[in-house]
This record gives sequence, structure tokens and C-alpha cells, in this order.
Amino acid sequence: MTAGILGRIPLLAKWSGRMIQIKTAQEIELMRASGLITAGALKAVRAAVAPGVSTGELDAVAEDHIRSHGAVPNFLGYHGFTGTICASINDEIVHGIPDKERRLAAGDNISIDCGAILNGWHSDSAITVTVGEPSAEDAALLEVTERSLWAGLARAVAGGRLTDISHAVEESIRSHAHPYGIVDHYGGHGIGTEMHQDPHVLNYGRPGRGPKLVPGLALAIEPMVTVGDPATAELDDGWTVVTKDGSRAAHFEHSVAITPEGPWVLTAEDGGVAGLAPFGITPRT
Repeated sequence: MTAGILGRIPLLAKWSGRMIQIKTAQEIELMRASGLITAGALKAVRAAVAPGVSTGELDAVAEDHIRSHGAVPNFLGYHGFTGTICASINDEIVHGIPDKERRLAAGDNISIDCGAILNGWHSDSAITVTVGEPSAEDAALLEVTERSLWAGLARAVAGGRLTDISHAVEESIRSHAHPYGIVDHYGGHGIGTEMHQDPHVLNYGRPGRGPKLVPGLALAIEPMVTVGDPATAELDDGWTVVTKDGSRAAHFEHSVAITPEGPWVLTAEDGGVAGLAPFGITPRT
């Protein structure tokens, strides 16, 4: 059991033999501060994406932003990971390792996953961007993936069940004529005093199952979508996950807190106002 930052033991809810961390309103505020730093780091990295820029250079941009705001990167050193960001290009789905020698080219898609720890509280978020102008296929892939994220976030409301989120993500992706792939097994997670906590949040499934969504639960929701077959393989580096058929993938993620007032998207600068508006949800800001 992990001691809380304010000297208390975090409240834990038990579900199916697992303990799920429930935060106080004050602790969610601390997580919001961490989330804004991660949002700023991703904004800075997005602005630096250009042909010829290396993923190692993007990594340095993120680390500088996080440290200059009084936080530390939570990816760096995690189980031996060597980057502040995960930089996954084209057919790489997640966990790509930043490299000073690997340079972006026009037309690449790059997923940038990033997180920070501030005063012991974690945040985690990801975006996928195209270097230069995207093709119609890439633009659609990114739009479908990001919209599915917001569909899931819109279901992060007190009184629901965990798989309501999973089902909303899947339903959003399946609503398109193109048979987009949903990556199996990989998904979101609880977040708080550790980056990865229970419960695991799949991007597919029947609604109405899993632990009850209650105020104080914080989750990282992260759809991973492929243009082709969603079957995956892990590269010899022990980290990078790619599509087996070489098709392109996209990945978007936000950390969200369930509050009595609705979902609070901790890693969105506006708290989720713009992204949730199409779903008729007015979040806490």
C-alpha cells in the first residue's frame, strides 16, 4: 500500500480481488496540476515536429518542459525505459524509444506519449500527429482514433461501470465504414500515486461490467487503432509494439478524473470542454 502525498493512506476500493485507488478532491487537484504540465510538454513537442527533427530531440523538448515546471518525467527509467516520451512512428503502435539518430520525414505519423510526476502525482497523455500534410487515409485514422477517445471520456461519469467506457470507444471506432482495427490487450489504466494502477481499461467490450465508476477514480484512457489488421508484435528492443502487417496505427490518450460534476480531463488544457461538447457533456473545468 502506498502512502499518500499529504501523509494519509489513499482510500482503496476493492473489486474482484484488486484494490483500486480512490482520491480525495484535494488529491485530484494535485493530479490536475501534474496533468497541465504533461499537456504543456505535448504542446511543446507537437510544435517541434518537423521533417529532419530526431525523436531524440523531441524527447529533450519534453524533458526540458517537464523539469522546468518543477516536475519529473515518469517514463524515464520506468522498468529501464530510456526516454521521457514514447515516440512511435507509422506502423509502431506504442512504446517506441526516442533516438537522436532517428529523424522524421514528411508524411510520417508519430505517436507521442508522455507523462509527469508532480508532488508524487502522475499524469499520462498521448497524441498522434502527421509530419506535414496528412494523406486522406492518415487524416481519417487520426480523427477516428481521437474521436473514440472522447467518446470514452464522455462515459467517465459517476454511477456507470468501467466497461461503459470500453464499449463507447469500440462503438465509436466500429461506426465507420472502414474496418479499423482495435489493438487487443493493450489499453488504459488507473493512475494516481503510480503511473499504472488497477483497473485495466480495454478499448472494447460489453457495457455495464467491471468496477463502478465513483468520484475520486482517475483513469488513463488510450485507444490504439490500426488501418489494417490489429495483430501486434514486439521488436527486439523489448519495448516497441508494431502492427504485424505493417499498417499504420494511431494512439491518443488523456487522464481523466471522475467527479460529482462530471468527467474532468486532467491532461486537457480546457479540462475537456471542447472534446466533450459534441457528446453533450459539460465537464468540470
